[in-house]
Amino acid sequence: MALIDDLRATRAEGESAHTRRVFLQAVGAGALALANVGTAVTAVRYLWPEVLFEPETRFRIDRPDDIAVGTLTVLPQQKVYVMHAASGFIAMSAVCTHLGCLTQYERENNRILCPCHGSQFAPDGSARQGPAPRPLPRLALSVERGLLVVDTSKVVAPETVLKV
Repeated sequence: MALIDDLRATRAEGESAHTRRVFLQAVGAGALALANVGTAVTAVRYLWPEVLFEPETRFRIDRPDDIAVGTLTVLPQQKVYVMHAASGFIAMSAVCTHLGCLTQYERENNRILCPCHGSQFAPDGSARQGPAPRPLPRLALSVERGLLVVDTSKVVAPETVLKV
């Protein structure tokens, strides 16, 4: 059987000389173009600011005279309770001190309950029972322009009461 010299062989009608080579060049050029586009997108995303909008830590509640003595005001959006005790106003976090669950106020039983692990708190935030190791943290509370203002970024001493 005789060997055929491919370089000198005649091509059939309409056959391209570099079909495989042209195809591989196109695939390589496409891969490089795709890599360049990915790099450009990554560079633009790196330069774009990533802003996290956090909720306000200070917010107004109501006038102190509008909250009756002995009532507990629940603010679920801010995760805060405001208690108007006989001694004054108390603001406390609604986040359980056990594992950070969101507590719920049960008006009929006059208690704050952690539905996940069973911790129970008194309306003033002191721990009654359950795995919670500490009372609910008290938050800074002040009166500005005749309205109660809670600052969730400031935790105050457990015995802090705002007298109005």
